[in-house]
Amino acid sequence: MKKYLLFGVAVLCFIQGYSQSFDKQGQRGARGLMPENTIGGMLRALDLGVTTLGMNVVISKDKQVVLSHEPYFNNEISLTPEGKDIPLKDEKKYNMYEMDYDQIRKYDVGSKFHKRYPGQQKYKAYKPLLSEVIDSVEAYVKLHKLPKPNYAIEVKTIRKGDLEFHPEPAEFSQLVMDVVVKKKMVKRAIIQAFDLRCLQYVHAHYPKVRTALMIDEKEDFENNIKDLGFSPTFYSPYAVLVGKGLVDRCHEAGIKIVPWTVNSLKDMEYMVGLGVDGIITDYPNLFGQLELPVK
Repeated sequence: MKKYLLFGVAVLCFIQGYSQSFDKQGQRGARGLMPENTIGGMLRALDLGVTTLGMNVVISKDKQVVLSHEPYFNNEISLTPEGKDIPLKDEKKYNMYEMDYDQIRKYDVGSKFHKRYPGQQKYKAYKPLLSEVIDSVEAYVKLHKLPKPNYAIEVKTIRKGDLEFHPEPAEFSQLVMDVVVKKKMVKRAIIQAFDLRCLQYVHAHYPKVRTALMIDEKEDFENNIKDLGFSPTFYSPYAVLVGKGLVDRCHEAGIKIVPWTVNSLKDMEYMVGLGVDGIITDYPNLFGQLELPVK
């Protein structure tokens, strides 16, 4: 009887261990539920049990690291300081790399109805500094006795955007790492990017910092890693590109695979069945319904 009891405890510990190691990442906080890349969205994701807070960062004119998916004010989510819409054709004119942070903070990115995420809670919100997000999250987890999360920080460059919408990759990446180091988050940070140059800079100057290569097109895994020049901690492809073969190749190379963006329980279960190491989702509330099998 004692032998069976010990076996049962061992199995339970293994299951719990796998569950804890599985990366539950809330994209832009909890974009399906709350305004993206806001402090409120990050805190909501924590309440839903994410292990990693996913966020995008851009740079202001005065070299501040700001949470935002685009380096300009996206018309889909933004209102001017006067509360007016930003026309789609004009959104790139609202270039944050040409604005000091004090000006950026006056725009509302939480009140506008989001057509693609109609269930989002709406409230007046601003684009916070990365440093402010880290301070707010760390205070929140301490107050509510929650597990300390990882920070998956995407260095958000755009094609041919150097020196127009953001600094060159070396300066951009260093500005991000300055915040990470100052806030003592080196061990919990994951620097991710589609832009190989950013990851190469971080790997060369901060080799102990975890990195994630993001992929949005059907490209050869081995060629991508060869072009990068080193093995990142994570490979993060668009979910539709993920199959068992890709999962196996990642694992054979010693790289974890965490796909984006998986927004239904059915698709999450499918990804788990393929053997992925984590999931990035706009709806972290779904993690509470996801069963993680023994591996």
